[in-house]
Amino acid sequence: MASRFLILCVSSLFFFLAVSSEEKIFDVRNYGARADGQKDNAVAFSKTWKEACLWSSGSATVYIPPGVFFLGQVKFSGPCKNSLTFMIKGTLLAPRNPDVINQDQWIIFMYVEHLTVTGGGLLDGQGSDSWRLNDCQKNPNCRSLAMNIGFDFVKHSKIDGLRSVNSKMGHFNFFSVEDFHVTGVTITAPGDSPNTDGIKIGKSKGMRIYHVTIGTGDDCIAILDGTTDLDISDVRCGPGHGISVGSLGKYKGEKDVEGLTVRNSIFNATTEGLRIKTWAKSVSQISVSNFLYENIQMINVENPIIIDQQYCPHGQCDGSGEYSSHVQIKNVTYNKIWGTSRSKEALKMQCSKSYPCQDVELSNINLIYKGPDGLVTALCENVGGSVRGKIVPGDCWL
Repeated sequence: MASRFLILCVSSLFFFLAVSSEEKIFDVRNYGARADGQKDNAVAFSKTWKEACLWSSGSATVYIPPGVFFLGQVKFSGPCKNSLTFMIKGTLLAPRNPDVINQDQWIIFMYVEHLTVTGGGLLDGQGSDSWRLNDCQKNPNCRSLAMNIGFDFVKHSKIDGLRSVNSKMGHFNFFSVEDFHVTGVTITAPGDSPNTDGIKIGKSKGMRIYHVTIGTGDDCIAILDGTTDLDISDVRCGPGHGISVGSLGKYKGEKDVEGLTVRNSIFNATTEGLRIKTWAKSVSQISVSNFLYENIQMINVENPIIIDQQYCPHGQCDGSGEYSSHVQIKNVTYNKIWGTSRSKEALKMQCSKSYPCQDVELSNINLIYKGPDGLVTALCENVGGSVRGKIVPGDCWL
C-alpha cells in the first residue's frame, strides 16, 4: 500500500513538472496577422507578444511563418513570465515612408530577459527612399531615421541566424544590454548608403558577437561609450567603415570603454579597419582601455589601423590642431594584423597631446602597400608602448 502511494505521488510529481514546463507556440496568424505584404500587422504582432509574454506555464514562442508580413512600428516590452523565443521564418517589411515611424527603431525589444530571436528570417527596412534625407555627413543636426531593430535593457539573451537589409539608418542597436550573444547574422546595405551601421552598441556589458557578415555604408560594428567586456570574432566586414570605437568625448556624462577583443576576422575593401576615434574638442574625461586586436586580415583597406584623437568633422572645431582630446587610451595590443592597404600610410596613430596613448603594443604587423608613390609608411604621434616581432611599416618605435 505504501509503495503504491509512493508510485502515485512520484507519477503525480512528474505530471505536474511536465505540465508546468509546457512550451506553447503563439502563431501570429491566430491573432489576425496576414502575410500579404500590405496589411499592417503591428496590432496582431503586439497581441501575440502580449499573450506569449504572460504565459507562465513554461517557455513561449512567438511564431512568424514564411511569407511577407508588412509591419508598422512595434514595441515588444517585458518583463515576461518565462523565457521567450521570437521565431521569424518569413520576411518583415518596414514602411517605406520614414514619417510613419516615430521611434528610434522600427522594431524594439525592451526590459526582457532570456529572449531568443531566431529563425533565419529577414528584416527589410526599405530604406532606399530615406537615404536621400540623411545628410549626417554634412549636418551635425541631421534628421534621425529609424534603425531596423533595437534591444534596450535586455539581459541573458541572444540573436541567432537573422538577416537584415536596407535599414533606413543603422541595422541592430543595443543599449544597456547585458550577457547578449549575436551569431549567424547577415547585415547588408549598399556601400554608399549613409549611416547604415551594422551593429551599434552603447552602455552594454558582456556581449559576444561571432560568425557574422556585415556589409553597409557605415561602421560594420560601432562601439559607443559605456561598453565593457565585448568579445568579437569571426567577422566578415565590407563594404563599410570597419570596426570603430567612438566617436567618444563629445558629450558630458560619457562612460569608459573597457575590455574589447576583436579576433579572427577579415576586412575587405573597407575605408577603415580597426579604428578608435575621439573628439579633439572633448567635454568628457574618460578612458579607453584593455583592448586586444588579434589575427586580423586586411584586404585592400584604406586605413587598416587608425587611432584618431583629432576627430572633429564638419568644421565643428574652431581651428585644426587647437584642441586636445581628454580621452585617455591605454593598454591596447595589435597582434598578427596583416594584408594590403589602399593608402600608403597603413598605420596611423594620432594620440592626444594632453593624454598621450599609453602601453600600446604592436606585434607581428605586416601591412603591404603597392601604390606608385613609394613604400608603406606609418605615422605615430604622442604614443607610448612597445613593439614585438616583425613590424611593417616599421616607422613607429614606441
